[in-house]
Amino acid sequence: MKILIILAHPETKSFNSALYDTAIDTLKKNGHEVKTSDLYRDNFQPVSDERNFTRLKNGTFFKQQYEELHAVEQNTFSIDVLSEQEKVEWCDIMIWQFPLYWFSVPAILKGWVDKVFAMGKFYDNGKIYDNGFSVGKKAMLSVTTGGPKKYYIPEKYGDMNSILFPIHRGILEFLAFTVLDPHIIYSVDRLTPDERKTKLNDWSEKLMAQLAELE
Repeated sequence: MKILIILAHPETKSFNSALYDTAIDTLKKNGHEVKTSDLYRDNFQPVSDERNFTRLKNGTFFKQQYEELHAVEQNTFSIDVLSEQEKVEWCDIMIWQFPLYWFSVPAILKGWVDKVFAMGKFYDNGKIYDNGFSVGKKAMLSVTTGGPKKYYIPEKYGDMNSILFPIHRGILEFLAFTVLDPHIIYSVDRLTPDERKTKLNDWSEKLMAQLAELE
């Protein structure tokens, strides 16, 4: 299978980076094709504006969706946007690896969403959800938290399904991806070295089990 893994974490020695490396190694060793986007190391610029395009249809008033439709027709996306779009179009499965920031994705990943998922290419009028351009593709979130699992309940932070709903339903399912069960690792800072090794092994095994079900 063709798998795109996107990492959004600024530290190369972080546990998120270890999960990212583990996924790449596991998938390649088992014969899958892997492409990656390490957003911080790639110096991805998350601000979405007229720089998303090499040429504008309207140079006096910027409206992003109109410019996206024009860019789809005229091939005027900037190279950083176009290269990421091509990876998404290529993949069968897309995995996002990130730490939970304020109950959402880090800003660099949200900026990636704003720039890459262009109107006319990944969605359009009537081309959303079950009728979207990415029907048949799968997506999975691999998320770490600072807080312990016991706090992710309705009486405290809210359950994780509710927290991830805007990402699952408002982005991925909106674009017609089938959303797989997320992989959540809680209280990362409190894990011992042995616990980290176990968690990495669990992630590797989960990936292979999940892909075996899909093949």
